[in-house]
Amino acid sequence: MSGTSIIKIASEAAMNAFGDRIAAHLVPGDTVLLSGPIGAGKTHLARAIIRALQDHHEDIPSPTYTLVQTYEGPACEIWHADLYRLADSSELVELGLDEAMERAIVVIEWPDRLPEELVPESALRISIAPDGDTRVVKIETASDRFRALSSGFADAG
Repeated sequence: MSGTSIIKIASEAAMNAFGDRIAAHLVPGDTVLLSGPIGAGKTHLARAIIRALQDHHEDIPSPTYTLVQTYEGPACEIWHADLYRLADSSELVELGLDEAMERAIVVIEWPDRLPEELVPESALRISIAPDGDTRVVKIETASDRFRALSSGFADAG
């Protein structure tokens, strides 16, 4: 059974803290799907998650043009995919994204371009919507590990 919750985030610091919280629950084989309009904060949250997963900090460019960036994490590879410019879903297989979702931690922006049959049932789905100066964040999950993400989350804004 899936669970859905909604939180409001009013600052970059709070978005970073939320990214830290997500990262603390991730294990190899997890997929995080980040949806929302351009400028909603998907890349910001992806960067926060990746930084929290690394034991060192490095530049984390947006993979808008490369489609995928990979990083070394202490437990496994971390894949950051931006599917906005995806021309054909067959490119995902060529990139190895389907295999990465089985063994790495994968963060995907614009998952609506991902064929539903490639989406893991246990994927953590996060949609971000601007609401003035805040962001309304909807969290959907079928995994018990992620159900507590919004519980007690206090916006540091």
